[in-house]
Amino acid sequence: MKKGAVAMAALSPSASLLRSKPSTFFTPIYQHHRFSTLNSIHHQQQLFAPLSRRTTLHSTPFRLSKKLTFGPPVPSFEHPLTRFCCTAALSSGEAVGTAKSESIGTPGSGRGGKVKEFRKRLSISEIKGGDDGGLGRLGQTLEVMGWVRTVRFQSSVTFIEVNDGSCLSNIQCVLSSDVEGYDQVEAGLVLTGASISVQGIVVESQGSKQKVELKADKIVLFGKSDPSFPIQKKRVTREFLRSKAHLRPRTNTFGAVARVRNALAFATHKFFQENGFVWVSSPIITASDCEGAGEQFCVTTLIPSSKETTESPLDAIPKTKEGLIDWSQDFFGKPAFLTVSGQLNAETYATSLTDVYTFGPTFRAENSNTSRHLAEFWMIEPELAFSDLDDDMACASAYLQYVVKHVLENCKEDMDFFNQWIEKGIISRLADVVEKDVVQLTYTDAVEILLKANKKFEFPVNWGCDLQSEHERYITEVAFGGHPVIIRDYPKDIKAFYMRQNDDGKTVAAMDMLVPRIGELIGGSQREERLELLESRLDELKLPKESYWWYLDLRRYGSVPHAGFGLGFERLVQYVTGMDNIRDVIPFPRTPGSAEF
Repeated sequence: MKKGAVAMAALSPSASLLRSKPSTFFTPIYQHHRFSTLNSIHHQQQLFAPLSRRTTLHSTPFRLSKKLTFGPPVPSFEHPLTRFCCTAALSSGEAVGTAKSESIGTPGSGRGGKVKEFRKRLSISEIKGGDDGGLGRLGQTLEVMGWVRTVRFQSSVTFIEVNDGSCLSNIQCVLSSDVEGYDQVEAGLVLTGASISVQGIVVESQGSKQKVELKADKIVLFGKSDPSFPIQKKRVTREFLRSKAHLRPRTNTFGAVARVRNALAFATHKFFQENGFVWVSSPIITASDCEGAGEQFCVTTLIPSSKETTESPLDAIPKTKEGLIDWSQDFFGKPAFLTVSGQLNAETYATSLTDVYTFGPTFRAENSNTSRHLAEFWMIEPELAFSDLDDDMACASAYLQYVVKHVLENCKEDMDFFNQWIEKGIISRLADVVEKDVVQLTYTDAVEILLKANKKFEFPVNWGCDLQSEHERYITEVAFGGHPVIIRDYPKDIKAFYMRQNDDGKTVAAMDMLVPRIGELIGGSQREERLELLESRLDELKLPKESYWWYLDLRRYGSVPHAGFGLGFERLVQYVTGMDNIRDVIPFPRTPGSAEF
């Protein structure tokens, strides 16, 4: 029988897990510590506590000055400062890259000819960008390509608004009846959703919505759009658009989400690369569970391929003499799963390359249909060698402030849209995250605050409970007035096996960063680097040590103190855009009962 790889949900228990040390009641974690947010192209640094860490062999460290608000600062550490580079938009016709190679034949002749020079196509964002709104291009003859948003007919002219996805704005094209290709407009072929190119001269707009428009002299229809195109000018619900995920990027909302998501991904790589981290590709298929109790998808070839699945008998799955599934006949010779985290793999490279990060897809087979859960999502997971929990918190704080600042500076039009239509005040809320100190307090202190709160919570609070979203939001929104807050030193019974045990025997060096509106955004810990204690913890949780033999080896051969954190990328996008459902910030959501597109 032909076999093919499929993924089936195999539930193992779940846990979320992290580590920390006791500290005094709420202490600020400053924006910049080791990972200084670069305030401008000219490195206007906000400087903080001058506690040194290490420097690399080839670099000069920078030191950060102190700024005290709530209490003693979290220790900062040093890292080489690398130049902050800005990217400039390319003007029309400027060469981005040229294929330079010696070849035989005539260019353009097909066989043996040179590949043509690559030129970046001029986008609408470049035409209308800048403080002058495009007035600097008056009189230029340009060509735009995109999709029709609206068509309006007046007595002597026709207005077509075109969008190419490069920005929120459309460009208005003005056509008279003598324009080349206008017969396609007259024939009713140029409708909302159609793809076209328009060539014309940039002129000052007579309308109030834009400063420039394109006076067309030629229009070309690439692809007609059927009148049944489901995304017209009228508003539709986001629930409806989820059923049209292949078309929803053409709306203002989802185009803006996609651009902000892209900016956050770019800023993520930029932050870690500027701070000397190495990007590591962690495996998607794994035989171990990072959380020690995650709900994972099983990957197997023991079930027949998709073409045969519906007609295959259950007894086609090979079994042992005891009647159990014979995993030795599976593709990997053992049970394998889609990963819930790349952390353990990142630790192996951190113990060789010092500072690394992963940024890739992860999977949870949690049968949850809430606005906060996805079955497939992306995780950012840095790992820092020769580091403790204080270093971890400093890195997490600087990272968040860096990427939020990047979006505010580089996605202004999209952020104005979110501020007007999605969440009023989101820009000022995000500006607070960049400007305000990050506060830290222990789990024990957080529980005391919640117990004294003049508020009835849906979930009762007691020492040892796992804090819920309502508790986390109260801490950051009410107790600390909108400051980002890090809670540290959680009870070890509610955290993962790999988190470093504190001296009190009850808590681990774990931390969660909380932000207004979302609650937990980042979770991290110092990892347990002591072999005996790690083995003891695995035994305590009844986890098979043989499955983690390679992870234990890291403690046998040159173990070092190290720490890291995990950030669900979609939750970050949700936080920055104000979107209230996580399914609306990933291109194609995977949820229970839904794997469309």
